[in-house]
Amino acid sequence: MILMMKKHLLTALALLTAATTFAQEALQKAPAIIPAPRKITVTSGSLALPAHVLFTTPANDLAPQLVYINDMLGGSAAYPVELSLTGNPQDAAGYKLHIDRTGIKITGNDKDGLFNGLVTLLQLCKTNTAANGSITLPCLDLDDVPSTRWRGFMLDEARHFFGKAAVKQLLDWMAFYKLNRFHWHLSDAQGWRIAIQQYPKLTSIGGTGNFTDSTAAARFYTQDDIREIVAYAKTRNIEIIPEIDMPGHASAATRAYPELSGGNAPGGYDGFTFNPAAEYTYQFLGNVTRELLQLFPFHTIHIGGDEVALGIKAWENNAAVQQMMQQQGFHELKEVEAYFLKRIADTVIAQGGSVFAWDEAASGNLPSTDAGIMWWRQNITQSLMDAQERYNVVYCPRLPFYFDFIQDSTHVSGRTWGKEKLYNRYSDVYNFPADPAFANLVPRHPFGMQANLWTETVITGKRLQFLVFPRLAAFSEAAWTEAFRKNLDAFNLRLQQHLPLYDQAGIYYYDPFDPHKHAEPVDVPVKPQVND
Repeated sequence: MILMMKKHLLTALALLTAATTFAQEALQKAPAIIPAPRKITVTSGSLALPAHVLFTTPANDLAPQLVYINDMLGGSAAYPVELSLTGNPQDAAGYKLHIDRTGIKITGNDKDGLFNGLVTLLQLCKTNTAANGSITLPCLDLDDVPSTRWRGFMLDEARHFFGKAAVKQLLDWMAFYKLNRFHWHLSDAQGWRIAIQQYPKLTSIGGTGNFTDSTAAARFYTQDDIREIVAYAKTRNIEIIPEIDMPGHASAATRAYPELSGGNAPGGYDGFTFNPAAEYTYQFLGNVTRELLQLFPFHTIHIGGDEVALGIKAWENNAAVQQMMQQQGFHELKEVEAYFLKRIADTVIAQGGSVFAWDEAASGNLPSTDAGIMWWRQNITQSLMDAQERYNVVYCPRLPFYFDFIQDSTHVSGRTWGKEKLYNRYSDVYNFPADPAFANLVPRHPFGMQANLWTETVITGKRLQFLVFPRLAAFSEAAWTEAFRKNLDAFNLRLQQHLPLYDQAGIYYYDPFDPHKHAEPVDVPVKPQVND
């Protein structure tokens, strides 16, 4: 009996070992697609493509979808790919990809889905290219759809300015990872970075200086620059959302036009808020948003709303604000803030647009339609619950989606959180929403997720890249792939095949598998902040 039991036990262990080995081999052989698709079946055989391939399609109306993939491949040897649309409005971003020995077929539910299918094809080409340039693709059937509609990245260019080339490179890689929203933080206390024709001093005066040098020459985007970048993003299936921060973080604007100022904030932030009691403020901002809506065809403007409390004390001693409170029947300054944001939101909506705001605005009275909330304060779940009651919510909590946080315990420049000095490893980004404090508050299919990069400690493109890569890849899978389908070990195997692509592109990235490969570039030597 004992011998029989031992025999059965050994057999079971052998089967378990074989199953584990098979599973590991399957992971290693899986195509290096990031984010992971919903369903993929690798079939027998392969398809050889010419070196320096240039994809074409007989469907002329769909040819614009090929601009990005061909830009990234840079080839000239024509190869046809069959493209079609199902016209299914549900799951518009979904697609199917079929590769066999005879060719390639991509079916998109809509043009969004078709583009996503082409991006998957691009990744397959990039990760299956031999040294001589030839491409051999595995035959497969793939059925994919994202779990979120809004997959975004925010770049702060108010603190430090990076320019068109850096933004275009970022848009290229956002598209490579199927991100579709670029949130562009273009104004803050340190700088105003977009030309507004009606108010030229916003850039001639407000565009001067940055976070580390208040005397730096003006840096900003002309309206022609904006149109160029918007068109570039469009070919990459990315919509751009400009942010003009208000009523706080307004110092650059009030420096240019002092009559807009609602008072100062501690720490040397003169004119930190717009004046909420001056009709001129609303006329000014209405004229600004009108020009923005003409420049950005997505017709969505982020109106800020964060950290107003840093400068709101100045309103207590502002006679015009106090008179306004009496006239409106307000008892708290927070009511003034809510009034301000609603007036701006109503203005944008009347102009044909929609708005987003940071989660402080969730407890106010923004319209429940044509407005959305970005939840960033991971330690304040009440603001998330307030937002979820009325608005589409984009999840961008500091932990783990702020890329200005350090990503390794040895790094010295960047932010940490709390007494524990928490930071944002790529694996933390990938595993969202793992934190039990709010995991049960995030639905299975959230409206959106977004990673944010504030640039107080970022001056050079080198550091910008180091903070973004490879966390951008990890974020893309967090935002696209349903939580129960994610597997960090499997992701790591695929990510290791993407790191050589960064090398080829000249990207200076953090390598989580070899942390000493690229030293941390320190632009602003500061001790990591510890927040209470």
